[in-house]
Amino acid sequence: MMVSVRRIFLIIRCYSAMQFESTYPKEIGLGDSNADIRVYIGNRPKMPEYAELTSLSAVNIQQINEISAQCGNGWRKVFNVFAKLLFELQPTSFTRWQAYGDWQSLRDHQLLRAHSQCALIFGLPDVDNQSNHGVDNPKAVHIICGRTHAQSLLSQVDMMWLNEEFAISKRHRLIICPYFDYRQLSNVKILFLAELIHSLS
Repeated sequence: MMVSVRRIFLIIRCYSAMQFESTYPKEIGLGDSNADIRVYIGNRPKMPEYAELTSLSAVNIQQINEISAQCGNGWRKVFNVFAKLLFELQPTSFTRWQAYGDWQSLRDHQLLRAHSQCALIFGLPDVDNQSNHGVDNPKAVHIICGRTHAQSLLSQVDMMWLNEEFAISKRHRLIICPYFDYRQLSNVKILFLAELIHSLS
C-alpha cells in the first residue's frame, strides 16, 4: 500500500514532537508557564488535585487559601514569603503588572495567577538543557528554595556562594536561597534576595 508524502511528513513531525517532549520534561507546579520569576520547591501540597498535576496550573486566592487550610501553616508561609519577595521587586522589568500598595494585595490579586509572571515549581530546573533550563523565556530567573533541595545540582553548576545560605550563577540565571519560611527567609533576607534578582536583570 502506498503512503502519501503528506502522511509520512505528519508521522515524522509527531515523532519529532515526542522526542522533544521526552528530552525536555514539562515543569509541574503552580502559576504562569511563561514566568519571569520561577521558584523551585522540594514538596507539593498533599491534595489529590495537585498530586496529579502534569504541568503548571494557575491558581487564585481561594485555591491558595484552601491549600493553606488543608496542608498546614507551612504552605501559608510559602505563599506569603513569595508575595513579599514579588512586592519588593516591583516596579522592575520582572513585573509588568500594576503596582500594589502592600504584599497582601499582591498575594490576593496576582500571586501564581495566569500571566502573573511568577511560578512555584515542584522539583528542580533542568540545568542540562542549554536553552535556559527548558524554559522559553530567556529573562527567567530560577530560584531554588533551600540548600538541601539544591544539593543534587551542586555538582552540575558552578555556583558562587555569597554566604552559607545564598549562592548565585549568573550564567544559569540561578539563585539558591533559604526555604520560604519566616525564620529561614526573614524580611532582611528577602531584601537581599531581591537585590540578587535585580543583579540578573
